[in-house]
Amino acid sequence: MKAATLTFIRQRFTEYYGRVQITPPSSSGQREFGFIFFEGNYPDDIRMRRHIGFGSPEEMQVYIKNLVPAHAYYSTAYYRTPQAATMADKEWLGADLIFDLDADHILRGSYHLMLERIKEEAIKLVNVLDEELGIDMRTVRLVFSGGRGYHLHVQEIALRSFDAQERRELIDYICGIGISPGRMMSDFLPGRLGWHQRYRSCLISYLQQMTALPISEAKASLCSLRGIGDTRATRFMQQAPALLQQLETDPRMINTRDPTTIEILSILATEKESPLYAQVREAGIQADEPVTTDIRRLIRLPGSLHAKSGFRVTPLTVKELPDFDPLIDAVPFGDRSVVIDAPREYSVQMLGNTFPIIPGVQQVPEAVALFLCCRGMAEIAGGGSSAS
Repeated sequence: MKAATLTFIRQRFTEYYGRVQITPPSSSGQREFGFIFFEGNYPDDIRMRRHIGFGSPEEMQVYIKNLVPAHAYYSTAYYRTPQAATMADKEWLGADLIFDLDADHILRGSYHLMLERIKEEAIKLVNVLDEELGIDMRTVRLVFSGGRGYHLHVQEIALRSFDAQERRELIDYICGIGISPGRMMSDFLPGRLGWHQRYRSCLISYLQQMTALPISEAKASLCSLRGIGDTRATRFMQQAPALLQQLETDPRMINTRDPTTIEILSILATEKESPLYAQVREAGIQADEPVTTDIRRLIRLPGSLHAKSGFRVTPLTVKELPDFDPLIDAVPFGDRSVVIDAPREYSVQMLGNTFPIIPGVQQVPEAVALFLCCRGMAEIAGGGSSAS
């Protein structure tokens, strides 16, 4: 990154933090904060300053305004002494329940398509928490990460003391990990919400695909999975039409004590190479599991800027999510003209418009320039050597 580009980014961040008031997280005096700054060999070599605590919201605001971080974080955990230099000395008091949705874990494509896809996942997650897990939606806080996804914070007091294993059970349910096929069928009730219905739909789709194949192809697909040989595959395909009929009428009619059926269904539900496994994961929520199980996680501070996009880490309500457009609503800068030098051709969607970027020097709106510079896709025109 050229020195002029780094200066441009830092100046835009300075201007932003000089004109906004960042709302601190709840119980901010019990939170640890961490920051990455435009210093040293940024962005090639970044270091976080953490173990920081603030005595008041005003103190946090002055710190951010004066030091202008590239990235700002706070702990999902509550501590008695958040500024202590070791985790043991902080004295953990509990933590919010966090779900992290990142489009990078789902697909690769244009930025706006990734944002559209991850918003669908966020809506799915909200529905599962509300309709299936009975989470009090008044305690739920949504945040656009400023990058490629969303953070969902559950601040329900009853969940705050959950340890990592209890959070693991929740995220397993959210993602559809560890499903028991026998349980899904024997406990099935018509109209029942949740995984019983989702698993049934996935299995029906899978069996329809398998029974439509030539028997040799279907057996070859089964035999490619660890633990399924020719004999088992043959028997399973013989049973498949009856199994499909029972699933479509009443899954409780299926003999869940038949070892071949249940063992093969268990393999299909757990082996990552299985088409059924892929369908089950798609039916679940594509969340970042380690974030939820980490009871001491640092997460992006709402209202701060994300230095890999120039976008605002934007808090929003559950009701605002369907109409939220991060390429408009999370863009804190406008259309003042800035001259950039782009190495390649791009197409950037932002502020309700599409901006074609051609190789070479050109003028673009400030918001587009900041986005491209933050992502390493352009430099400020001129500016001499790289920053060091």
